[in-house]
Amino acid sequence: MINVFEPEIGQEEIDAVVDALKKGEISGSFGSYLPEFENKFAAFCGTKYGVAVSSGTTALQLAVAALEIGQGDEVLVSANTNIATALACYHNNAVAISVDSENETWNLDLDLIENLITPKTKAMIPVHIYGHPVDMDHLNSIAKKHNLAVIEDCAEAHGATVRGKAVGGLGDAGCFSFYANKIITTGEGGMVVTNNKALADRLKLLRNLSFTQPRFRHELPGYNFRMTGMQAALGVAQLKKIDRFIEQRRNMAKMYNQALADITELQLPVEKDWARNVYWMYAVVLNKKSGRTRQDLVEFLTKKGIDTRTMFCPMNMQPFLMKQEGYRAIDCPVAENLWENGFYLPSSNNLTEKEISYIAGQLKEFFSSRA
Repeated sequence: MINVFEPEIGQEEIDAVVDALKKGEISGSFGSYLPEFENKFAAFCGTKYGVAVSSGTTALQLAVAALEIGQGDEVLVSANTNIATALACYHNNAVAISVDSENETWNLDLDLIENLITPKTKAMIPVHIYGHPVDMDHLNSIAKKHNLAVIEDCAEAHGATVRGKAVGGLGDAGCFSFYANKIITTGEGGMVVTNNKALADRLKLLRNLSFTQPRFRHELPGYNFRMTGMQAALGVAQLKKIDRFIEQRRNMAKMYNQALADITELQLPVEKDWARNVYWMYAVVLNKKSGRTRQDLVEFLTKKGIDTRTMFCPMNMQPFLMKQEGYRAIDCPVAENLWENGFYLPSSNNLTEKEISYIAGQLKEFFSSRA
């Protein structure tokens, strides 16, 4: 089976984790690896501060909390995203408002945003989906006009750029995931980056149960969202390889683009001229006019030893969100089509040209066979 993704862990990562263990850096409260990872990853993003946390999901939740977005506030979010984006709002008692996707990049459609803003709207969470960034210049102009906070969901986009500027530092805060299938991994883990010192201080306070002085008296309801020193050590080792990882992903996409170019039944990913796409996953969409179903295609590929994953169920279709007080029913036909017909192909860093050629050959066989 050619898996959707396999992380690349080498001896350098093993040595770093063992070193952290030997130094006793097993929690997230002390040691050298944690601040090293925070500082170096923040620098990679072009930001001043990094706050490492236990996951990409908690990074988002912490950012929403630190910006004091809460009860009854509305947050505009990409409809096409992992549920973690909406959970960040939900667990802070805010309401996620779905913004439909645009047809080319599958990111939130910026032309729809202003018609969705109400007096309750306090923030936006754009998601740089599958590694292609949102046009943050355009989005930030809308945010400034309406005085909205901006939290970038960069879980899938480490190293993606907008007009040469790295994602993560283009809003008030940028949230990253280091889950096993991300550009770099700490197993679990995440980080919030920002250029705002006061916000960084608040993030660090909330991350660690809001301990102040005296230690066990708490002014704020904090969280235990700490990253461990062992995870940070893994992250430091992975970060040394991130440029190569990104180049491998981009090369993978180039090979796929060439191999699949003549399959008219599939919509392939794009890279806008102002963007650098890091191709977290190589995602495609089955054309409705193909006369075939995604389920049939996925089952065919599975039999041929090719693993796949569907795109995300959009936020406007999530049952628990629809039951939340303040929920707004919004049609998101593009995101709904992505959920019905979108999927991604194997996207490991070390995917070979031979494997990509095999995958493309099987796709061509499927579409050339009788329905």
